[in-house]
Amino acid sequence: MRTQLLDFIPTEAQPQVDTLLAEDNLVVKVKNERKTKHGDYRQLPNGKHQITVNGNLNPYRFLITLIHEIAHFEAYNKFGRFIKPHGKEWKHTFQHLMLPFLRPEIFPMELLPLLASHFKNPKASSDTDTKLAYALKQFDEGEDKTFVFEVPIGKNFKLYNGRIFKRGNQRRKRFECVEVKTGKLYLFNPNAEVELFDEK
Repeated sequence: MRTQLLDFIPTEAQPQVDTLLAEDNLVVKVKNERKTKHGDYRQLPNGKHQITVNGNLNPYRFLITLIHEIAHFEAYNKFGRFIKPHGKEWKHTFQHLMLPFLRPEIFPMELLPLLASHFKNPKASSDTDTKLAYALKQFDEGEDKTFVFEVPIGKNFKLYNGRIFKRGNQRRKRFECVEVKTGKLYLFNPNAEVELFDEK
């Protein structure tokens, strides 16, 4: 199973990841795309620990997500189950685990400065780091998607669930978007993935 899993990450990162997984004895499953998350970690009823990662992620995002979830397990093991999911214990663990991977043999040069900046204070999701999320997206294979901040003001866009919105003004960080069907106003993170479409 581990050999199959390693096919999803950059070649140069495989030996380190293999060692990590062997030491932690984690169950890792590759899942079909889930729109609301890239991966997750949980303790199973039998006492084992399981990580899942979406199989549609590009190798760089897959690696970041996998290490993110391993950090949950290691922080849980070291500091106990009452820590905050993305609190300081997890942040320090994630930084410590990720540092050896931040090398040009593993990540493209254009990603390294963004990753270095992100890991000064890692967030619950790399998606909330707009610059990093946008840079990582450039390595996705042929998806006809875009980020909401790329949508021109006044243009309509569609979400994965079919709901249609019109892009409005930017607030400090988020974007006002009105759902066409209901007229309700929603605030979108800049890097929410949407689909542009031709309005008939």
